[in-house]
Amino acid sequence: MPPILRVAQLSKTYASGLQALTAIDLEIRRGEIFALLGPNGAGKTTLIGIICGIVTPTTGTVVADGHDIVRDYRAARALIGLVPQELSTYAFETVWATVSFSRGLFGRAPSPPFLEKLLRDLSLWDKRKERIMALSGGMKRRVMIAKALAHEPQILFLDEPTAGVDVELRRDMWALVRGLRDSGVTIILTTHYIHEAEEMADRIGVINKGELILVENKTDLMKKLGRKQLTLHLRQPLQMIPAELRDWSLVLKEQGHEIEYNFDAVEEGTGVPALLQRMGDLGIAFQDLNTRQSSLEDIFVRLVSERSGAGQ
Repeated sequence: MPPILRVAQLSKTYASGLQALTAIDLEIRRGEIFALLGPNGAGKTTLIGIICGIVTPTTGTVVADGHDIVRDYRAARALIGLVPQELSTYAFETVWATVSFSRGLFGRAPSPPFLEKLLRDLSLWDKRKERIMALSGGMKRRVMIAKALAHEPQILFLDEPTAGVDVELRRDMWALVRGLRDSGVTIILTTHYIHEAEEMADRIGVINKGELILVENKTDLMKKLGRKQLTLHLRQPLQMIPAELRDWSLVLKEQGHEIEYNFDAVEEGTGVPALLQRMGDLGIAFQDLNTRQSSLEDIFVRLVSERSGAGQ
């Protein structure tokens, strides 16, 4: 099945000389949740802005479900919904009016039943007659989501959608996202809450300094780059790591009461059993142990740090 979104050799250099994006190649699969991660200033919002027709690229092409975003702008843009970082709504309009207008803006026929369901899903139905200026920040964010979904897009961009929102909205939003994905909508999100990407995404992309440095299935990424940490709580403290254990690159902690061992998950079958056997041979007893799997955040920090170091 061809990708629903194809980005080829996309770059953006601003008049100031700032190169925000460098030769981005990316394909988004139909019906997936794709998480785009990167530090502040990495180029995430610029990339989204170009795809959504808000920012003009310097070079490259973007094709949304067969429609070039420049040559066939209307058809391409009608396929895309965007929930931006910043709240921007017509403050004096009612919720119902602004959502209805957003639907008509893309040439969609009126559908009060669809809009009613959308507002109910976002807990906005009771607020439909209120002016947006009177709503709380969380409710305004819900309106932004409703506006983005009003024309029933096939591709939905969520740019830091849960930044600064309450727990209830975050829960409602992810329930809505799962339902959209189940109905066939393709979702691309950026987030500072990496645990959200770890929970929600099918694939992960990492962007840094305008370059897309990695695109990987989430499970494959965790297997390839994930590390585990074994902590052994010793019965008797050690003054130093015995020479016989130096092959494992162990770290002594808590005044000698703990041994910490970091290892690649793929080596788990050989490294840990051999370590425990050697400790037993040396008479080093432990009363407890625990392991910790690297999170996506650990992997992200590691990737960005390695890339930044390589570029210096």
